[in-house]
Order: sequence, then C-alpha cells, then structure tokens
Amino acid sequence: MTENRPTNNGYIPKTAMFIVAHPDDIEFGMAGTAAKWVQGGSRVIYVVITDGNVGSHENGMTREKLAELRRAEQTAAAEVVGATCIFLGYDDGFLQPTLELRKKLVRLMRQYRPDAVVCMDPTNFFPSDDYINHPDHRAAGQAVLDAVFPAVEMDLLYPDLAAEGLTGYKVNYVYVTLSQKANCFIDISDTIDLKVEALKKHASQFEVAEAAKMIRTWAVEAGKQVGFDYAETFYRITLRPAEAGNGSQPES
Repeated sequence: MTENRPTNNGYIPKTAMFIVAHPDDIEFGMAGTAAKWVQGGSRVIYVVITDGNVGSHENGMTREKLAELRRAEQTAAAEVVGATCIFLGYDDGFLQPTLELRKKLVRLMRQYRPDAVVCMDPTNFFPSDDYINHPDHRAAGQAVLDAVFPAVEMDLLYPDLAAEGLTGYKVNYVYVTLSQKANCFIDISDTIDLKVEALKKHASQFEVAEAAKMIRTWAVEAGKQVGFDYAETFYRITLRPAEAGNGSQPES
C-alpha cells in the first residue's frame, strides 16, 4: 500500500444507501463493497432511479416489459449481497437532476438516515478515448450530491418533510464511484465472487461470462495499486467523521 493510496477497510456503516441511474450500475461499480458492508452488519439500501427501460435491441420488446424485467433482475442481484431495492421509476435516457428528484432523494435519506451514501460521478464525461459516460449516470450523481449537501440537512428547505417527522441530519461520508479520481480503495477480495454472481443476474443486458471477466480484470487492476487481490475505488468525501456520528471510523 502506498502512502497516497488510502484504504477504507475498517469502516462499516450502520446504514449505507447506494443511489444510481440504472439497474446493473451497482453491480458494475460497487457491489463488492455493498457485500462487504452487509457482511460487516450494515443495512444496505439500493435506490435505482430509472428502470433502464430503453436498454434493449430485442424485437418486440416494450418499455413496460423491459422495466418489469430489469426490476426483477436488479432485485435478484441485490438479494445476492443482502441488499434491498427501492425503484423510483424514472424513464431511462431522460434523467435530469431536477428539484423534484432532489426532494425525493432527500425524503429517502431522511427516512433511512444512511451514514454512508454511494453515488456516481457527475463530472466524469469521457473516462477513456473510446467511451462516453452515460448522461443518466452524470445526472444521477449530481442529484445525489445536491441532496446530500446541503439539502438533507436543512429543515427550513423542506418544512413539509420536517412536519412529517423527516428532519434534517448530516451524512458522514459520500463515496463517489466510477470516478477518474480515487482517494479510497476498498478490499473486495472476500466478496468478488458475490459481485460476479450479482452481475450475472442482469442477463438481459450483456453476455454474462464476458462481463464477469471484465469486472474481475478491473478489480485486479485496482487492487494492484494498494496490494489487494481485488479492490473497488472511490473518491471519498468526509462531511462528518464517523466518531462524531454513526458507524465505525475508516482506516486511512
């Protein structure tokens, strides 16, 4: 492990919320961490904003059929690691970081009060010279970050939520995944097989054997940077150190 490559392997949040654009985003990016936290005693909640209901080239497929299929696949994938799913039902391909979506996310955060929130990187437009990041990924990331700070903290911003008893609180950590910046590496050597098994539940989207090989390769490459067999990388933002709130303190 190098000095400028911190790890985060001692931290197990009491509640973690993973918020993404599409079914399968978590399995590609951070299901190994979700499984690790569940095994450590976390309550892990997946929030999937869109139904991924245009992601098919199959003749005769409709948005309605695909939404039902992809929700079923995501639910099965979450069950592999012990997480639960919440689906917001937005249409694939049209996601925007609207004020309406921000409030929905604030409501969920105040309801479940995660001390760790995991989201996508809104600044990651083109991670390589042969790939453009999906606009829904970026929109989802912005919506989550805007909800985490400052909206979820501010009772006066949403007095109707506060009147329901959904009062403001402060998230401890935000983990930004699929980012071109990384300051946190999580060892998923014990959960890589669960990550692969979860990814395979999304059989409507890709050839599962090839996808499984790809995510193992990515995890090996990340792990080499810090001496792990397999790792997932994040840009971790500390809003309130864990000793000031819930969860155990990350190693650094």
